Amino acid sequence: MADTETRKTKTSSAVKNRYNAKVYGQIAIKIPKDTVAAFKEKCAEKGVSQASVLTEAIKAFLAQE
Repeated sequence: MADTETRKTKTSSAVKNRYNAKVYGQIAIKIPKDTVAAFKEKCAEKGVSQASVLTEAIKAFLAQE
């Protein structure tokens, strides 16, 4: 019997970075550290990502007339 190994391919970081740069944008804000800490804690408590909370807030804001 021959050994059959499953080949695991790895996508390089450079490829992932190029894709992310093409598809996504970044928004940087400066807010008080205590607000950041409270936000991170609340996200962890609720089991949601910080990005998903901010994305939904932005979508809700854009949907306003």
